[in-house]
Amino acid sequence: MSADNSEVLLPLRNLFNTVKCTRDRVRDGESNESSGMFSLSNFWETLNQAIKATSQEATKLSLIFSKPPVPSEEDCAKIAESVQKSVLALSTVYFWLPKSQGITLRKAIRDATADVFEGLVQLLDVILSSTLQSLSQEQLMSTGGVWAACDQFDQLPKDNRAAVLRVVTSHVSLVKDALEEMEQALTEAQDPFGDILEDGDDDEIVARGNQDTYWSESDRQLISQCQGLMKASGACLRKLSSAVKNNGKVDTEENIAQLDDLADAAKEISPSVDDLTLSLYPPVHRSAVEQNVCKLSCVLKKLLEITRWCHVCLEADVSWVEFLSGAVDHNLEKIQSLLLHSSP
Repeated sequence: MSADNSEVLLPLRNLFNTVKCTRDRVRDGESNESSGMFSLSNFWETLNQAIKATSQEATKLSLIFSKPPVPSEEDCAKIAESVQKSVLALSTVYFWLPKSQGITLRKAIRDATADVFEGLVQLLDVILSSTLQSLSQEQLMSTGGVWAACDQFDQLPKDNRAAVLRVVTSHVSLVKDALEEMEQALTEAQDPFGDILEDGDDDEIVARGNQDTYWSESDRQLISQCQGLMKASGACLRKLSSAVKNNGKVDTEENIAQLDDLADAAKEISPSVDDLTLSLYPPVHRSAVEQNVCKLSCVLKKLLEITRWCHVCLEADVSWVEFLSGAVDHNLEKIQSLLLHSSP
């Protein structure tokens, strides 16, 4: 905006700073613990109303600054005050949600709420930096960004069981992707790093030698056994997902906290699988493979141990927990034997 409009737009600049501060407070702040009975259904009803109001205010804000002339000082102050009220109302409702309803649920709602405020920050930034000659593509995109951030609340998990289930199933997909990536690399005849070396110096590529660009037979045996541990990882997550879906409860704070423990343990698995996968690409450094195999085995055993004593593990589920625990031990033993006796 031009300097002539600086006084008129002062409320908008103040709003910009308020929304940024509110966004940061939501990202970093703690919830207000409920001193009495907390109704999750009432929370969601109020939260959805606040989201709808914020979306509507963002639309009004965008429309009033969609074409010249610049709104009057009074109109600018009114829209800024109206948007600020919706922002503060939304953040207040978010902070109603106590940790006792589930850390995983709270994180999902926290991230979504922060996304709404981030969208508003971007929209305000575009408006304040615009020449206001016409509705810009940037303003349209920023307004759409706020709408999209608000719309995602319809897809959010409504309790901690659903939130934990979403976390676990997302990691099932990530482990599956890692396995498919490795299987594809193994079946390809060309150098797995060929696309990286394609434009390199020929002498440099030759100098690398086969040991740097291709798997040896002993490498492939090691990878095959590591794939067994990675498949056990996927099986652990799939079985846990089913157990949480069928047996998960949010009727007590203890059960809610147990679900959070499962989510925290499940989150460690796909990064550990990724680390193992990366260490298996040529040149294979066996010390790195051994370190990553031990790490993955530990996080799997931890997840299974937590599952074993969680309310989602019924008597009928004990058998698969014990079977997968044995499978992890078996694969670890086989891999360590290969690492000890095979040579690059």
